Amino acid sequence: VDVFQAWCGPCKPVVNLFQKIRNEVGSNLLHFAVAEVDSIDALEKHRGQCKPVFLFYTAGELVAVVRGADAPLLQKTILEQL
Repeated sequence: VDVFQAWCGPCKPVVNLFQKIRNEVGSNLLHFAVAEVDSIDALEKHRGQCKPVFLFYTAGELVAVVRGADAPLLQKTILEQL
């Protein structure tokens, strides 16, 4: 989940990375979503941050967090979680 502030929008360059990885590993294993923190109470702790935050869930449980648009770290985290 790409967690973003309304004033800066979701991290668009990372969408391409997720699409590339999804094509490589199969579309059933990886799902990408965006969530605007000001409209979701459960994400309140992420408000006021200027860096994007990426939350990784498996079976409804938070399993990893990556702060910032670090493409190599995001790719590594995705592949480790898969």
